[in-house]
Amino acid sequence: MNKYIVLYNPLAQKGHGMENAKRLEGLLEDAEIRYEDLTAIKDYEGYASSIPADTKVILTGGDGTLSRFVDAVYDMEKLPEILYFPAGSGNDFINDLHKEKNCMPFPINPYMHGLPTVTVNGETHHFINAVGFGLDGYCCEEHDRLNALGKDKPYTLIAFLGLIGKFKPAGARVTVDGVTKSYKQAWMLPVMFGGYYGGGVLMGPKQKRDNLKHDVTSVAIHDIARIPTLFLFLSVCKGKGEKFPKHIDYRVGRHVIVEYDKPVALQIDGETVLNVTRFEVQASDEA
Repeated sequence: MNKYIVLYNPLAQKGHGMENAKRLEGLLEDAEIRYEDLTAIKDYEGYASSIPADTKVILTGGDGTLSRFVDAVYDMEKLPEILYFPAGSGNDFINDLHKEKNCMPFPINPYMHGLPTVTVNGETHHFINAVGFGLDGYCCEEHDRLNALGKDKPYTLIAFLGLIGKFKPAGARVTVDGVTKSYKQAWMLPVMFGGYYGGGVLMGPKQKRDNLKHDVTSVAIHDIARIPTLFLFLSVCKGKGEKFPKHIDYRVGRHVIVEYDKPVALQIDGETVLNVTRFEVQASDEA
């Protein structure tokens, strides 16, 4: 009989983390499964050393859970094989890998190296997909606010409402490898390590997470009127933003600094950080 430890986040998807994790029971045959609360682990290194050799570990959840877990164990020297079961509300990591939600668990150790870091408010974290100011940060902030009120709106609807009036762009500066560009109206300022974010938006159509240099792509959507931005965004969602070079800058590099003229929400793999005016991304130097 195969033995598994399934790590889940009980707070994921409005408290349905355990329920989503139990979908594994329909996929794993001849399995002995032990479920453990990911948020209760305080010492990851000690926990990893206690896992029996005949037991496999499956992490379940979405991009936020995956991102927090990878950041927590990133510097561990001895890490057991980790399988991943994508079962969250945001699954952009698997979009890059051309996999589907609730697919068979697959090894993710190869994807837990060479990740970039983001430094904000004096703290540094690794991320797996993207970080960003602008409309994407606004969407995450608004989504959190609505969830706290017991309401639920998809990110696409929140983005649409933001584009037609609720979100206010501001001036910004983006420095990539020492070269700075300024924008009077910055609508979106993500830095991409994967191609997708925001629930399927192909913001970095040429960005590959397995590129050997571990480079990132800075994207700036800027200086365009509100209504045209709506139509432009529809093209961006499909990975066709390069058709608009006047209003979208794609810049590949290793060190990116993004500064905004007012405090706004920042999103890191879909998790919200409030009242931010500056963040810094550094590509990995790992071989």
